[in-house]
Amino acid sequence: MPLLEFRGGYPQPVPELPDVTVYIEAIAARARGSTLTRVRLLHPFVLRSVEPPLSAAHGRTVVALRRVGKRLVLVLDDDLFLVIHLMIAGRLHWRPAGAKAPGKIGLAAFDFSTGTLLLTEAGTRRRASIMLVRGAAALADVDRGGLEVLEADLPAFRAALVDENHTLKRSLTDPYIFSGIGNAYSDEILHRARLSPVRQTQKLTDEEIERLWHATRETLLEWIARLRLEAGDGFPEGVTAFRPSMAVHGRYGQPCPACQTPVQRIVYADNETNYCPKCQTADRLLADRSLSRLMRSDWPRTLEELDERRRGGR
Repeated sequence: MPLLEFRGGYPQPVPELPDVTVYIEAIAARARGSTLTRVRLLHPFVLRSVEPPLSAAHGRTVVALRRVGKRLVLVLDDDLFLVIHLMIAGRLHWRPAGAKAPGKIGLAAFDFSTGTLLLTEAGTRRRASIMLVRGAAALADVDRGGLEVLEADLPAFRAALVDENHTLKRSLTDPYIFSGIGNAYSDEILHRARLSPVRQTQKLTDEEIERLWHATRETLLEWIARLRLEAGDGFPEGVTAFRPSMAVHGRYGQPCPACQTPVQRIVYADNETNYCPKCQTADRLLADRSLSRLMRSDWPRTLEELDERRRGGR
């Protein structure tokens, strides 16, 4: 069974709950109560809705901002919702009103009476999207329904976690189970909880589930606070899934901050899972599917075995 088995496929690194939360707070501070004068589309493909037309948003007041999973929602008057999904490489930038968007990576510009929000996307694979929908029911169709962990108590968390039997990595990053958690923060959560990413959810003890609930809340709240501090009074420009102060995510081969054991990884399709063998898997290495297919029984199961093979030139 693949380690990462998402419905619809969610590769890394997508801006996740902490990043989107801080984006929303920064935009709200600058645009809430202002008028959205127009939306300039620089690449037509970015618009994924046709009714109501995008022009219906022009001249509307920004009533509020909201997060739906990993999506940002501008709540406009006349019961309109402008939904922005950054996907993998989409990023937002606040500029003076009427600012010109960068040519190659610019997707759209949202002109407010107080300034301009630019949507950019690096790379050649265009996945970021904009939708305009009308009414709460239409907005609900965008929501995959995952549990909002920061609003959930332990019984609700337990119920969502064990409803289906999946690996912990899969469950934490599945938007139908938990809202807003992706590849980066799931690695950090599991490291804090000292649990293996391939542990089956229905085999967890009550103590382990409670530990995971606390770790999930603490990790997300801690990173929201860090990102707020990093942005200060400015706009968050450095959104990335790879941060030097993370414990394991993106730190393959570097020492675990808790025990100094080299961080290991599993690579499958477009996804990478990072973990500490000593803290999370009782010193066992988790087999990378692509390599284990080649090495089969020769795949090292422990760090010691791996070290022996490297010293032996194998």
